[in-house]
Amino acid sequence: MSGCGRLVERAGRAVQAETPTCGQRALRGGLVLLSFGYGTLMRLRNTGYTLGILGTHRLPCRVICVGNLTVGGTGKTPTVIALGALLTAAGSRVCVLLRGYRREGRGVAVVSDGAQVLLGWRDAGDEAVLLARSLPGVPVIVGGDRVAAGRLAVDKFRPEVILLDDGFQHRRLCRDADLVLLDATDPFGGDRLLPRGRLREPASALGRAQAVLVTRADQAGDLAGLRCRLERLAPRLPLGLAVYRPYRLVDLSSRQERQCEELRGRRVFAMSGIANPQGFRQTLVGAGAHLAGSLAFADHHAFTPEDGARMVREARAVSAEWIVTTEKDAVRLDMQPPVSVPILALGVHLEVIEGAAALEAALGISVRFPSHG
Repeated sequence: MSGCGRLVERAGRAVQAETPTCGQRALRGGLVLLSFGYGTLMRLRNTGYTLGILGTHRLPCRVICVGNLTVGGTGKTPTVIALGALLTAAGSRVCVLLRGYRREGRGVAVVSDGAQVLLGWRDAGDEAVLLARSLPGVPVIVGGDRVAAGRLAVDKFRPEVILLDDGFQHRRLCRDADLVLLDATDPFGGDRLLPRGRLREPASALGRAQAVLVTRADQAGDLAGLRCRLERLAPRLPLGLAVYRPYRLVDLSSRQERQCEELRGRRVFAMSGIANPQGFRQTLVGAGAHLAGSLAFADHHAFTPEDGARMVREARAVSAEWIVTTEKDAVRLDMQPPVSVPILALGVHLEVIEGAAALEAALGISVRFPSHG
C-alpha cells in the first residue's frame, strides 16, 4: 500500500472511531439548517443595502471602519488604538464609536469626552473602557444604533475622523473605508456561518472592503495558502500583515510598570477571558515566558471573587511566579490586594510587518502605521 493509501486508511478509521451519536447528528443537522437560514437572511440584507432598498446615513466627516468576518478575537481593539493614536498625533480630531458589547447600560452613551473616562466597564463594556483609557484626548461613544452614536459624536465633539470599531456588518452607517481584520490562526472561522461556525457572513463579503489586515501573522499555520485564497476572493485588494508586540507590563496591585523583558524565562500562569486565549498564550511564549499553566474563561467574562481565588490556587499549584492577563481582562478584574501570586496585565501594540503603505493609501490616511522593514 502506498503512503497516501495508508494515510487515507488511517483517516477512515479515525472517522469511524468518532462516529457521532444520534443526538449529535440531530444537533449538527439543526445547526446546519440554522446556518442556512442565517446565511439567507444575510444575503438578502446585503442585497438590500447594495441596491439601495435599505436606507443608509452619511455623516459630515470621514468614517473608517475596523471590522471582521468572524465572531471576536481578531484584534480590533489594538488596531483602533493604533489608528486613533496615529491620527491624533497627526493633528486630526478623532472619535471612536462602538457597540459596547455586553454592557449593562442602554442607549447611546459617552464613555469618554477625551478628558476623562465617564463610565465603568459594566455600563460601557470592557473594550470601550480600554479604548478610553488608551486614547487620551479621543472621545469614545457606545451604542447599538451607530447612526445615533455618530450624530451625537458630530454634534458634541465635531470630529474630522470617526473610527467605527466592529462595524463591517453595520451597513446603515456609511463609511469611507472598511478595513477587515483576519486572524491568521483561524482566518475564516472554520468556513461555517453562525451558529454552526464563527463566520458572521460569507468570506466573499471581503469584496466590499477597501483593505485586509491579517493579524497574528507570526502565528500563521499556512500564510502562503491564506495569501492565495485572499487573491481568489478579492483580487488586488490591499493586504497588510501585522503582529502584536508586548510593550507594557503592569502590576495590578501596585500599578507599578515592569519591563516586558522580565517575562523572559519566568514561570507564568496565563489567565484570560477573551475570544482567542491561544493567541494570548502564544504571545507570552514569544516574549520568552515559560508557560507553567493557563486558565481561560468565556469572552467578556465578568470575574467573581471565586474566579480570583481559583486562578491564584491553580497558579500556585504549578509554582507560577506571576499570573499574567490581558489589558482587556484587567478592566474586568477587581482583585482585592494583596494576593499570594502577583497579577500583571500585558499590553500589546500593533506592528505592521508588511503592506503598511498600501493600507494607508487604501484607508485614505496620511499617517504611518508602526512597522519595520
